[in-house]
Amino acid sequence: MKRVAVNGMGRIGRLVVRSLIGCEDVELVAVNDIASMETIAYLLAHSTEYGALGMSVSFDEDMGILHVGDKVVKAFREPDALKLPWDELGIDLVLECSGAYCSRAKAQAHIDAGAKKVLVSAAAGSDVPTVVYGINDSILTDADDIVSGASCSTVGLAPFAKALNEVAPIRQGIATTIHALTPSQMTLDDAQRKGNLRRSRTASENIIPTTAAFAQAVGLVLPELEGRLSGYAIRIPVTRGSLITLYAVVSYGGEEALDVDRLNELMHDQESWMFGYTDEELVSSDIAGTDLYSIFDATQTEVSPLDDGYLVEVAAWFDNETSYVSQFVKLLRSL
Repeated sequence: MKRVAVNGMGRIGRLVVRSLIGCEDVELVAVNDIASMETIAYLLAHSTEYGALGMSVSFDEDMGILHVGDKVVKAFREPDALKLPWDELGIDLVLECSGAYCSRAKAQAHIDAGAKKVLVSAAAGSDVPTVVYGINDSILTDADDIVSGASCSTVGLAPFAKALNEVAPIRQGIATTIHALTPSQMTLDDAQRKGNLRRSRTASENIIPTTAAFAQAVGLVLPELEGRLSGYAIRIPVTRGSLITLYAVVSYGGEEALDVDRLNELMHDQESWMFGYTDEELVSSDIAGTDLYSIFDATQTEVSPLDDGYLVEVAAWFDNETSYVSQFVKLLRSL
């Protein structure tokens, strides 16, 4: 059984823990976060978005133990990953969800502390394999001790862009992730910790354009699209449910002309266990909680013929938390 530890009990870390409780092939051995154990236990047991955990959660500060149902999990409040007892605990895999160790050099601290491997829940640089399970996990070898599970928007875009590229090869594209708000934003106008001016504005009252490298990172997952996609993000005042729109110039060699109906038919054929399809007029709350990486929305497709090719606009929904954690847990179980 794989022995894992979660470093960082924020929103993704807590969802990962919720997913791992009850797994028969993964043992959750330990968690680490600088927040108090009381806070961690409380936020694990209760969630505004996901409801109650459905089992008892308690803690013993003196013993450094978190009780989750009938599971006993070691709990630490160590800010320096190098000082964590991963060797003593026999940790096979650290799930790095803190946002503080998102590079090979930084994540190496977990290896130096005795963990065999690290899976980072964010982009981690070009010198770390960036993997979306079901898309390019075949590139991994036993020697890969630090792996990135990409970002939530990259996970949403990867099967979407792959499907489009299969049916109408992408020459160039621009993607926008219309993204639910995140803890990096401010509840009221105030200085944002990383100095981002727009994220310093009240999250619940503003549509906030911001930078994002999710589209470019798809080239790390799908080399055939490297250099062909760029993009940016718009944060909106909802807590769950996000949308990716992709404008692309594509080629198409089919016998029939490419129009909206034909493109939707071709994309429907690409539906899979990770990539969904809908022709319903959904809104963001309708897809909250999905474990699909993304869901193609046929109602938003547009096609314009060019002199040589087509300009298309296509869209896909994803849950920036549950869609991501769905693939992250699949990936960790494969390592």
